[in-house]
Amino acid sequence: MRDFLTDLEDGALPEDPVARARAAQRAPLPKRFYKDVTIGEEAGGVFTILLDGRPVRTPARARLEVPTRPLAEALVAEWQAQEEEIDPFSMPLTRLVNVALDRVAAEVDTVRDEVVRYAGSDMLLYRAESPQGLVDRQARHWDDVLDWMRDAHGARFYLAEGICHVAQPEKALARVRALVPEQPLELAAIHSMTTLTGSALLALAVAYGHKDAVAAWGAAHVDEDWNRDQWGEDEQAAARRAAREKEMAAAARLLTLLSPAS
Repeated sequence: MRDFLTDLEDGALPEDPVARARAAQRAPLPKRFYKDVTIGEEAGGVFTILLDGRPVRTPARARLEVPTRPLAEALVAEWQAQEEEIDPFSMPLTRLVNVALDRVAAEVDTVRDEVVRYAGSDMLLYRAESPQGLVDRQARHWDDVLDWMRDAHGARFYLAEGICHVAQPEKALARVRALVPEQPLELAAIHSMTTLTGSALLALAVAYGHKDAVAAWGAAHVDEDWNRDQWGEDEQAAARRAAREKEMAAAARLLTLLSPAS
């Protein structure tokens, strides 16, 4: 099977989804070379994706294997949806699973450390001094996540005004670390949401069911929305945000599809 995803996902493209899409448009997309997409079930309840009976492989040549049938079915749907050409950027779940299997699995501790570092300077902890409308909006969208971390997980954080760094309690960061999974697929989803929102705490709130992805995405853009309300919308920023929101939705969906009850 032609390994067409390697060139497109090998780290050569920018991290920004809009930039990736533009880069993909400059390069010819591979033609769809398969007819049938099915699920293969291996021993131990592992599921593979088969193109004309042959298993899909990741860019690093590992077999693309997932632990739940609902996730496998969602991946099949992405492959079936491809028409004359195969556009990896219309396959966010497949791409995220590839990242989990090829990259995250090999560096679990490093990725977990990065999520915890985000929590140490989390966006939710740095509040505006003014105007009052923005102060109130931040509190309305962010305080409940901090309350949840304190009440449900015993993690208390310090708030700061402005951009001066405030060191957070080691106990709070240890509680965050305990919440960050070691399983590569789950970890990849949480890491993706963390980097997309700028907040490990929002990512964990989604992962543990405290917030849904839509609410978390809105919370991540409180400051941006405030500026938009004051000065109007920038078309390029709006397009970039829409592309990143699709990535956020895919990460949250991946967590749902990994659940045995999905």
